[in-house]
Amino acid sequence: MIPALIVFAYLGVVLYIGIFAFRRAHAGEAEDFFLAGRSLGPAVFLLSLFGTHMTAFAILGSSGHAFSNGIVTYGLMASSSALIVPLGLFLVGTRIWALGKRFGFITPVQIFRDRWETSHVGTVIFVVQAALLVPYIIIGVKGGGATLSAVSGGLVPFWLGGAVVALVVMSYVFFGGMRGTAWVNTFQTVLFLLFGAVAIAVVARGVGGFPAGMEALLADPRTAPLLTRERVSALYFFSYTFIPLSSIAFPHIAIFCLTARHMRQFKRTVVLYPLCILLLWLPCVLLGVMAHRFASEPKIADKLEARAELVRGGASLAPEVRSDLQRRAQADDVMLLMLERHAPVWLVGLLGAGIMAAVMASDSQILALSTMFTEDVFAHYGGKERFGEAVQVATGRGFVVALTLLAYVIALNAPATIFDLAVQYAFSGYAALAPLIFAALFWKGSTKWGALAATLWVALSTTGVALFQALVPAPPPGPPVVVVSAFGLDLLTRTGGGTAVLGLLPVVPMVLVSCLLLWIVSALTPKPSAATISRYFS
Repeated sequence: MIPALIVFAYLGVVLYIGIFAFRRAHAGEAEDFFLAGRSLGPAVFLLSLFGTHMTAFAILGSSGHAFSNGIVTYGLMASSSALIVPLGLFLVGTRIWALGKRFGFITPVQIFRDRWETSHVGTVIFVVQAALLVPYIIIGVKGGGATLSAVSGGLVPFWLGGAVVALVVMSYVFFGGMRGTAWVNTFQTVLFLLFGAVAIAVVARGVGGFPAGMEALLADPRTAPLLTRERVSALYFFSYTFIPLSSIAFPHIAIFCLTARHMRQFKRTVVLYPLCILLLWLPCVLLGVMAHRFASEPKIADKLEARAELVRGGASLAPEVRSDLQRRAQADDVMLLMLERHAPVWLVGLLGAGIMAAVMASDSQILALSTMFTEDVFAHYGGKERFGEAVQVATGRGFVVALTLLAYVIALNAPATIFDLAVQYAFSGYAALAPLIFAALFWKGSTKWGALAATLWVALSTTGVALFQALVPAPPPGPPVVVVSAFGLDLLTRTGGGTAVLGLLPVVPMVLVSCLLLWIVSALTPKPSAATISRYFS
């Protein structure tokens, strides 16, 4: 329990930061609670924005995926994100900040409503955005449960670990709002960036140095493909370049862009963002790959198998499946098992706290949904005028509680791994919504009906992927199973990690069709008034 107690102490520190932020807040002011008064300084803005983006997906999900697929995991997500995310912040984030400063916007939906002169279409966009953000929140709860369970050696069960994390996050978001969330994220980002450096040093020492470890993996025919792109096809690799488009479409990222004190703060963020990605993703991916050197040890293999049974809903694994399990990770806690093997007990606790720092970044998603609900539904339909700002803030806090409880209940029964859950639903859906923000800000000819068509397409396609994967079970480790084929082409295939369309991730057709619908429908429907166009493009 020593590592678990250290993690609990860390959770206490985080809770205190949130309560301290509550004492600094201006009671009853909506803009202060939801945007920290648009007053975040450069260091807090950079670190909290990065921490908001990099959740359990970046630490636990990347190491588990690297255990499955090898070093190519870094190329799939980190390389493309290091280019596309800063570019999105530069092109879109700065414009969102300027519009928010000029017109008082607090959420992206407010921009859509004003830009396209609509009300109910904005509500539809809110509903779809909210539904797509819930999987991201579930990731945080799952990661928290996995971390506390792993560092305690199973003494803290998964359900209790997830409940503790959900309760702590809910508490400091409830009290501290955006200011508390930003301060906590700044503290957490520093912690998990330091964690990456320490973890690399500790594990490297335990394996006799990373050069020796990599040479051993390369010499073994069973693990040599992990150091190549062999396990991921070229089309599948290309698909992942669409995933980072989701970054600027995420409501919590867009809302964070509104919290900066000055426009010049984006300059430092755009320059340093790729370096932060390198410092976080590279250690996680390397640790996931290096875990193969020890996956055959009984202690590690048994824990991987136990975790696999949990992911598979309690189904037992035959002994002959163990080797497949070692080649294809079914666990999000591979990194924690590596640290447990190589680090002393007290250091496991500190590193576990570092992992927990990234896991708990779901706080921003919870606050973003609360902000959107109170602004885009409660205030938009007259609640603020009738009951005042104090009731609006109280409504936002109540929504935080309800949303956290919902995410916790779903997380207990979510079978997918963190990486797959994020890529298939949260990232893919928001990447397909990205054309909306680009059209609103940079295309005079876009209309509310084009936005509605694209939004409904995203909702239908994401639901279709979910239903398809529910009806067609994931195949055992090995080649993908072709479900639908025509004219000699494999139209739909089912893989262990998800679904492929013509060999591509579903995000590719989702984004392309979204763009096409937005363009065609906008071309056929009436444009907003000239006055509105001039406000945005003068």
